[in-house]
This record gives sequence, structure tokens and C-alpha cells, in this order.
Amino acid sequence: MGSAKARLTGPPPGWAEQTDVVVVGSGIAGLTCALHLREAGLHVTVVTKVNIDDGSTRWAQGGIAAVLDPLDTPEAHAQDTLVAGVGLGNPDAVDVLVREGPARVRELMRWGAAFDRHPDGSLMLTREGGHHANRIVHAGGDATGAEVQRALHAAVQRDPWIRLIEHALVLDLLTTKKGRACGVTLHVLGEGAEDGVGAVLGRAVVLATGGMGQIYAVTTNPSVSTGDGVALALRAGAVVTDLEFVQFHPTALYTARGGAQQPLVSEALRGEGAYLRDADGTRFMVGQHDLAELAPRDIVAKGIHRVMAAEGSDNVWLDARHVEDVTSRFPTITAFCREAGVDPAHDLIPVAPAAHYASGGVRTDLHGRSSIRGLYACGEVACTGVHGANRLASNSLLEGLVFARRIAADIAANLPEPGEPADPEGLEDGGAVATSGRLPLQRAMSRGAGVLRSAESLKEAAVAVAAAEQAPAGTAAWEAANLYTVAGALVAAATKREETRGCHWREDFPDASDAWLGHLLVSWNGKAKWESNA
Repeated sequence: MGSAKARLTGPPPGWAEQTDVVVVGSGIAGLTCALHLREAGLHVTVVTKVNIDDGSTRWAQGGIAAVLDPLDTPEAHAQDTLVAGVGLGNPDAVDVLVREGPARVRELMRWGAAFDRHPDGSLMLTREGGHHANRIVHAGGDATGAEVQRALHAAVQRDPWIRLIEHALVLDLLTTKKGRACGVTLHVLGEGAEDGVGAVLGRAVVLATGGMGQIYAVTTNPSVSTGDGVALALRAGAVVTDLEFVQFHPTALYTARGGAQQPLVSEALRGEGAYLRDADGTRFMVGQHDLAELAPRDIVAKGIHRVMAAEGSDNVWLDARHVEDVTSRFPTITAFCREAGVDPAHDLIPVAPAAHYASGGVRTDLHGRSSIRGLYACGEVACTGVHGANRLASNSLLEGLVFARRIAADIAANLPEPGEPADPEGLEDGGAVATSGRLPLQRAMSRGAGVLRSAESLKEAAVAVAAAEQAPAGTAAWEAANLYTVAGALVAAATKREETRGCHWREDFPDASDAWLGHLLVSWNGKAKWESNA
């Protein structure tokens, strides 16, 4: 077995350092894994793309789902999770999640996370969509992610044996001659030339790189979420699955800065009477659903997308001009709008569906192991089987906690001796792509592989993927290459799956089909292989 199927264009590593385990990513999954690895006595190097707190975790608002109420049961949580997954959830993975989740949340509290409590000291538990019990713990009302990130960051800082490398773009996986993961190549900003790279060598590698929302023009994901981990895994020959299942929020503030993290425009504003309008000023949700603008999120997102497709536009308009005291009643939304040059009291607000969460990713087993020995994946970059075709609210942070602990335990029990990286010569060129194509790609993905899809729209997205132009090696060009790689894999899977299931909506195949009860495994060459659940 070779060391990889492809690698990004660039020079060989000019420097190297050694550790026991390399963890790529510094959100809830990466930092939790690092802390558990340290408890096992291992040296850990955490590599993160910008700063330790710049990933998706701190933006999580809702909370963490776990059975902490004596009247709730793991079986009920499992049932809600499997129903949301629409036939594609792995019952064994879900069972692990719901049974081990409560202990992991309590552990997070011991590390310093302060969740909201009643005056008597008991946890405040709330309910979110799809749950049949109050099982969501939260902090600061809607600032759970920020509190979790704060607590984990503080815990990591207390341990001098966790080495942190910030401002580092991880490039490719290193493997031994026998095909075991033994490190990563990376470029650290400020270290040498723009195209200079180094290596962190270890006895295992954990991918915790988060999501890939930046392949779309409108996303709630931070700017670092460019699918780097999935792209690395694809180039390395790892199995990647379920990429077609991406959740969208119906109304995010739209700006012309494609790919910039967009704030959500809460449906509470629609609850107070704001209307959705097309370019002609018509309320297009009237007649589509009895609740019009307050229809379920997927209905609203589809309605918006159809108008955008018909008009050839990048957004529709939310009219809150008639909402009494809108600026004082919605100060956060008003602040975001004004920053974008929009006054909700006098102007229409440009909104569009935003890519929110990727249910698919690097396929793992119940211990977080990928198809490449020594390579693990955790958090949004992974596909553990928990989410299936649609993620249940607030299960994502829980998944990171639970499987990070399992990964650390498996590594501690099975850590091999250090291995030398194989000679990477002869690998396919994974490219370095011109950044001028980034915004056109994002817009094409939003139009063709977004909320609503069809063979025709996906074909147009595929054309945009194929239009990638090579560029000199460098951080921006490598990141663009990752975007094109992940976009191509997603389009391949979405094209192949000829049904509507979960958050994958095909207008030309509007119904779910038992023939599609299975998973699409996507390879580096952009082909999607079918694997049945039967």
C-alpha cells in the first residue's frame, strides 16, 4: 500500500518535530481528545488553522443533548436520533452516543464548563426540535459553544505537555511503507517562505478539523471551515461517506462576500410579522404552506431556493419595516444588518439559506478509526453513523465529546512504535488551485448543490468544479484545492443518490426510496460507490 493516493502541490517538508499523537483541530472534538490522551500519559501536539478558538464550536448556540433527567431514557434519545436520520443512522453508534453521553457531559463540567442552572442548583434542561424530552443543557442561554470552548481552552492551557501549533494549515497525511498514518505535513504562517512546509510526526493522527460550509456562498460556518480534513482524507485514500447530507438554515443575512460567515436572521423576526418577498415584492410563501413564512425550516428554505433559482439571484428579501420597534426589539440582528449597510427599519434585509452542518465525512467505526490504520476522525469531519441523513438538534457537540474519549482510549491501548514516513514520490498531484475561482465555485454550489438539487443543477455545479485552474503553491491555493476537492466529492454523491431523504432534496426524485437505504462511499477520483444497508 502506498503512503497516499495524492498530495497537494508543494515542496517536501523542510523541518520536522516528533510527538506521540497529532490532533488536527481545536474545537470540542480535538481538545477533548487531547485532554484524554494526556490522561493516558501521551504527548500530544494540537495543530490548528488559525487561533485555538476560531473553529465552529464557539458558535454553537443551542446546547448539548444528553439524558440527564431521571424521567428521560437513553432509549428515547436513541429513538429520536434514529428518526431524524431517516433510516441511515447506525443503531450501534447511536447507542454508544446516548449511553456514554451523560458521563461525558459531567466530565466537561468537571473540566470547568458552567451550564445554566435553576436556583436550587439543578441543571436547566430544555427541548429542541425532534426531541421528545427536555434533555438539552445550555450555557448563557444561547452561548453554549463559547462556554464549552472557554473551558476546554483553559484545561489545555493547564497542561504543559500539550503542544499547540496555531496558524497552521495541514496539507497531507504521512504514512509508513506499510500504510499506517505517522504524521502530517503542514505550513505554519510566519515560518519561512510562503510555500515552505514542515511535518509533525506521530504514532497516530486524529482529524478534528470541523465542517466544510465554505464550499457554499452562504454559510453559518466560520472562514476556517473549508473541508481540509475531508480533502486530506480523500487524497490519502480513506473512505468518505454521506457527503450529500448537508443541513441548511433558511435565513442567513446575505452579503456579497461569498463564503464569509453569515449571521443567522432568527425566525423570531418572522414570528413578529416580517415577510419574505421576491424581487418584485411579492410574498412568495403565501399559498405554499398554511403558516407561510413560519412554515417548518425545510419548507421555508426550499421556497426561498426556488425563488432564487427562478430569478437567477443570490438572495430574497425579508421585510421587517412594518415590525414595531424592530431595531430595539432585535438589537443583535439590527447590529449585524447595519454592519452590512442595511437598516431593518427602512430597508429590506437580504437573506438566503445557509449551509449549516455536514452529517457526512470521514467514515469511522465505533472507536473513531478510519479505513487507514492509525488515522482517526472525530466531530463534524467524521461520519460515525450517528446522524444518518439528518442531524438531530444538539447531538453534534455530544458526538464530539463521546467519540473523542473513545478515540483516546483506543490509541492508548494500541499505540505502535514510531514509523518512518514512506517516500511520497510518484503520488498523483492533488493540485494548488487559483483563488479567483473560489467565489464562482461557492455560488455554483449554492445554486446547484444547495437546498434543492436536480440532475441539471448538479451538472452545472460539476462544471464549476471542473473549471479549477492550477496556481503556484501557497496557503490560499492549497485551501482552494481543498474546497474544490470536497465540492467535487459532494456533487458526485448528490448526483448518484436519486431520491429525497433527510436534508438531501432532489426535485427530480421527490420521494424517498427503500432502494436507497445505504451509503455512498466517495473516492479521490470523484466516483461514488454504493454500499447497501441490507
